[in-house]
Amino acid sequence: MDAASRERLLQDVEAFCREIRPIDELCYVEHRFNDQVLPLARKYNLLGIPVPVEYGGRGADAVTYAQALARIGQEGTGVRTFFSGHTSIGEAPIMYWGTPEQKRRFLPAACRGEIILAFGLTEPEAGSNPLEMQMTYQRRGDRFILNGVKYLISNGGIADVIVTFAKGPNGRISAFLVETGKPGFVKEDLLAKCGMPTSNTAMFELTDYEVPVENLLGEEGNGFRIAMHTLITGRLSVAAGCLGVIVDCLNEAVAYAKERRQHGKEIARHQLVQEHIAGIEMDRVTTEALVMKAAAVKDASDAEPSNAQLKQQAEILAAQAKLHASNAAWDAADRAVQVFGGRGWSTLYRPGRHLVDVRVCRIYEGTDEILKLKVAAAVLGKEFEAYR
Repeated sequence: MDAASRERLLQDVEAFCREIRPIDELCYVEHRFNDQVLPLARKYNLLGIPVPVEYGGRGADAVTYAQALARIGQEGTGVRTFFSGHTSIGEAPIMYWGTPEQKRRFLPAACRGEIILAFGLTEPEAGSNPLEMQMTYQRRGDRFILNGVKYLISNGGIADVIVTFAKGPNGRISAFLVETGKPGFVKEDLLAKCGMPTSNTAMFELTDYEVPVENLLGEEGNGFRIAMHTLITGRLSVAAGCLGVIVDCLNEAVAYAKERRQHGKEIARHQLVQEHIAGIEMDRVTTEALVMKAAAVKDASDAEPSNAQLKQQAEILAAQAKLHASNAAWDAADRAVQVFGGRGWSTLYRPGRHLVDVRVCRIYEGTDEILKLKVAAAVLGKEFEAYR
């Protein structure tokens, strides 16, 4: 991506963020889904940021996409999660694994906002170990018949197409492009969430659901590989969004500390408040360095897809970035709440909303525990993997 295109993209992201903030704040207070994210993202052409220009996207590299998501992340984890679900784990597997016909059919429509995408991997009994999934499929002529339930799916209740994974008769997993709204598809929004009320999270059930053979994504039996490859992009997007959360927490804490007076002076002059400011700044510095390094290696890996060493490095760095960023964002939000004091313990203020919302980032796209095992195995060697 050339410098001029990058600058235009980041300007569009900035304009989107400025326009979405007051809307999302009102939706948050009213505890309702923000239905303006999609039309505003369409207005500023942000629904296919990393998608190649030939398919209607902006053609951004991983570093630029991470910068865009970091800015969007300042507006809240709910807003950023929409983009991660639609683009990072919705469009990405089609970009990497789709046939030319699938790319022509789904990517331009997704970039225009005519269809919304989601990623259906998690199930009630299959979270950290997708190999335990219970959704099944069988081949019947020119159709695949899917049965099962997917759970906690970002954009799941608003998606038109969901990249869905199911287990075949031989026990191997395949990926399908499931078009929603047809007989046998039932969805339910999950509203009893600890945070992110302005985003959509849902479960859906497929009952004898027919998927045409041309909607098989990748080769049959290659679904697990597709899912794990997609999670590299997904984890990097979460990490970038968490960087945005940290930046917003820092901005809010600094501004409030300079304004709020206690004991005869601004609380920014109190040493223990400065400790929190310094802690948030260290969260920001370390997270930015790791996220951008992970994105740069992702770009290098994409440029040399046959380089196994680069691919492994990109995978580990994405895991490290996501693990560090999600915990750093939680720490930054907690510190910002403390700086705000009593006002911090309220979703009327941004730090309180960030604290509630960002907690899920330590769970989805790989829990803290799973990512720690992945990092440890990279250090110790493959023969020491906890789950083999």
